[in-house]
Amino acid sequence: MEEQFVLRVPPSVAERLDRLLSENASSDDKSLDLSFEEDGRSGTFVIGNDRFPASLLDLPTVVESYKTYDDSVLIKTADIGQMIMVRDPNDPAPDTVEYRHGLTPPMRDARKRRFRREPDLNPELVQRVEEDLLNISAGGPADNVDIEVAEQEKNRDGKAGNTSKNPAPAPESKTDIPEAATNAGEPDGEPDRSDSDESDDSI
Repeated sequence: MEEQFVLRVPPSVAERLDRLLSENASSDDKSLDLSFEEDGRSGTFVIGNDRFPASLLDLPTVVESYKTYDDSVLIKTADIGQMIMVRDPNDPAPDTVEYRHGLTPPMRDARKRRFRREPDLNPELVQRVEEDLLNISAGGPADNVDIEVAEQEKNRDGKAGNTSKNPAPAPESKTDIPEAATNAGEPDGEPDRSDSDESDDSI
């Protein structure tokens, strides 16, 4: 993988760079230099006899770069996460090292529109939690812990539990369904005599 960065320059400097890369530049524009100060974020861009202030900024997202030899197959060369912004001497320097915009118009103000905001946490609380985690991982106790002991009430059976819970509802009793009498017309259970039976007795 190669180490690459995005170089953004003013339009007047871009024209001079195009002439320099196309080998049609004048003798004054053939010198090109970029140097940074001790902080590694601010520097100076030199082309010809002109000097421009430059700043190294962090992009909101990682940009992939590719190269090709036949205009058909693309080969990935690097992941770009920083940009060197060259500005005019009268332009103000950026306030932060994190660039708020992306490289394309849809990524304008990407850090505010597309990313989740960082939680507003107390630095002292974060430091205490970090120290407690380090102590616990080392086998020691946590210092900044509030211990609260809660007593549980006992049920009638003597078992610990929460007495505020409602008892389980009793199952509904099923009503006995009387069996249908086989002979509803005869109270003593004798079968009905049909006309055919009477004719048989008379024979």
